Amino acid sequence: MTDRFANTQSSLSSPASGGIAIQPSDETPLPETSRALYVGAGGSLRVRMLSGESLDFAGVPAGALLPVRVTQVFATGTTARNIVALF
Repeated sequence: MTDRFANTQSSLSSPASGGIAIQPSDETPLPETSRALYVGAGGSLRVRMLSGESLDFAGVPAGALLPVRVTQVFATGTTARNIVALF
């Protein structure tokens, strides 16, 4: 498949080019820092930001795309489901 942007440097404002389904865990960080999180089934999220701070997002609606750079999605404090990390 041709990719006309293959020789272009991507930035944080560029579209994501990869992603993985997230299984929230209190022990295991993500394999790499996210560019954004997609939430398929709404609820709350507890995450560790790239800066190291832990933050709680309450009332995240289903279908939300959060432009946050996180290193971990915690199981404790997370009720949202079908979470995808975009890279």
